[in-house]
Amino acid sequence: MDHDLLPRDELPTGPVSAAMHRAKAGARADHVTVGQARLGADGSAEIDCSCGMVLTNGPDWSLDEHIRLHRAEARYVALSRVAPAGMPRLIPVGADRLPR
Repeated sequence: MDHDLLPRDELPTGPVSAAMHRAKAGARADHVTVGQARLGADGSAEIDCSCGMVLTNGPDWSLDEHIRLHRAEARYVALSRVAPAGMPRLIPVGADRLPR
């Protein structure tokens, strides 16, 4: 069935995976910025994440872009850990290669 041809209100729906919902919510809660952005002596900007990582800008990315990437990676890792084994993936991941 080609879902691109169906109106949004006619798309098939199914149960939302509670495990995937919890994983996504947990990643969101575990990766929030803490405090205020700081300027380094070299002019760089940085802010702490609640997970302990310091997020920074760089020569080719902004602080905002690093924050967005960090949160997206956190969601990806969390969802990958609980995704059903047979679910088709954009990035193939074997059971022995799941993110840690």
